[in-house]
Amino acid sequence: MVKKIEAEINKVYFINTYTLVHILEGSGNIQVDFKNYHDWEDKAIYLEKGQYIKFMSNDFVVRFIDFPDEVLFRCKDVRILFKHLISLGYINFNECEDCQVFLDKTVFNTHMCDLIDVSTAQWYWQNPFQASKEEYQVIFDVKDVIDSEFKNRINTQTLIHHITDTRYNVQHLIKDKVGISIRKLIQNKQLTESQKEVAFTEKSIKEIAYDQGYKDPGYFNRVFKKEVGQTPNEFRDTFDYQNRDTFSQDLMEMIRLFHKEEHALGFYAEKMHLSVKALSKKVKHKMNDSVGQLIRSQLILSAKAMLTENETVKDVAYALGFEEANHFSSFFKKYAGISPSEYKN
Repeated sequence: MVKKIEAEINKVYFINTYTLVHILEGSGNIQVDFKNYHDWEDKAIYLEKGQYIKFMSNDFVVRFIDFPDEVLFRCKDVRILFKHLISLGYINFNECEDCQVFLDKTVFNTHMCDLIDVSTAQWYWQNPFQASKEEYQVIFDVKDVIDSEFKNRINTQTLIHHITDTRYNVQHLIKDKVGISIRKLIQNKQLTESQKEVAFTEKSIKEIAYDQGYKDPGYFNRVFKKEVGQTPNEFRDTFDYQNRDTFSQDLMEMIRLFHKEEHALGFYAEKMHLSVKALSKKVKHKMNDSVGQLIRSQLILSAKAMLTENETVKDVAYALGFEEANHFSSFFKKYAGISPSEYKN
């Protein structure tokens, strides 16, 4: 099924089927499973059941493309698209001509498998963890075990016993390619699912602690506070899933209006009638981000738009409030990964 929507700002869109999220229009930040992502241009994501996505500005036009289960799991390669390891998985569809051909169509019909196949080929070409296909199968075998067993207090050693491919030192492979330990992958999964239970259900904190495999509620509270910066009850109140207050929307609108002239946190704190410290804390808790990062992301988006219109680097720099063009160039390269001139070309 294909569904096109004008996304509501800050609304939680739950993913109930395996889904490709294709951004047709819009700019700004998105949030998936309590993590924010800023550089969204020319990317698309595959999300699996149980995840959610939020759009942090009100100008997104999005297409949701749902896949039936039987289309997907005819081979293990599909896992690389849907099972995200440490951050949001995506494909650069502007680099994939075959992907663009499919995504330009309104109806996919019997070609759903082909879209999955070309996306999988693109993901392997991107090769985000610089691994071989055989190594990826072992890595995602580990992910499968974590997803199914994390509530059962599984540890590294018991997990390894589930892996049938014994050619690899699994602990070393995960650490070398993914960058974190198996133990941390288990903890990350456990924490994310606990956050969902806290934010989206009315279960007691005690019930959630035991359901998610923690040994006692007190330990769960300590771990949650250490990792999230709030107690479970504070997080439930702050996430504001039901009431959907306008704080995030108001702040993003302020940044869009004034980011070219005002780069200082104090300006936005005054506009929001808060101290800098209070604004920073509220943004961290409500948006899982920093005010500085939100401003920088908007500056980069505006810079890219102007460079695409063939404005000179110097003109873009001054339009965005930089005193010197070289200061802007350094800023752009640091946060966009390439120089303004390279981006224009």
